[in-house]
Amino acid sequence: MTFGFAPSAATSVSAAADSANRLARILEPAEWAAAGIPLLRSPREVVSGLHARHRPTPATAVVAVLDHEERLTASASFARRSVTADGWEFRNSLLAHLRRVIPHDLRRRTPVRTAVLLYCREGDERWTEEDGAWMWGLRDACTLHGLRCGAYITLTTGGWQVLGEGRGGRRPSSTSHPAALADTALGQDPGPSRTGGGAAQALHRSAAR
Repeated sequence: MTFGFAPSAATSVSAAADSANRLARILEPAEWAAAGIPLLRSPREVVSGLHARHRPTPATAVVAVLDHEERLTASASFARRSVTADGWEFRNSLLAHLRRVIPHDLRRRTPVRTAVLLYCREGDERWTEEDGAWMWGLRDACTLHGLRCGAYITLTTGGWQVLGEGRGGRRPSSTSHPAALADTALGQDPGPSRTGGGAAQALHRSAAR
């Protein structure tokens, strides 16, 4: 006679544990609002500039690093790979792309640069668990890279929305035509552009300092 869990029972326990862990890596809107995330002075300009530079399509994330005057220091875009909305997976993706485009600031006592995240997705502007996982991932990636955690912005067919702040607009949207980069505030970034793989599909772009 052998003892042990039946395969179905073991699978159920493992699935329940995975689900609980994923939920622990999600930030609710109230938690995000209470975290003291710095407000963007000109969110429309930031969104328009990143939209023009990276031309994101649904399931594309754009992480950008801004200096103390809200000027673009570096940015990168990439397609979401994870099947499930897991903050740990999102954190790893964000951290990997930050490391490619900008050195860390871990030696500084206080962060001087801020990372913001623009995520283009399906649906409307209301918060989802996927948004909560991106929020958790952004906050953790910033801590590990020595950056200040900044705004989380969604881009949908209805426009853009800074979650936790209630600020948004109809343009740009996930379906609108990007403005010319030179016409946006972030278009003043003097640094050269570096492009990773998948440039033809606009899924993985990096803009260096």
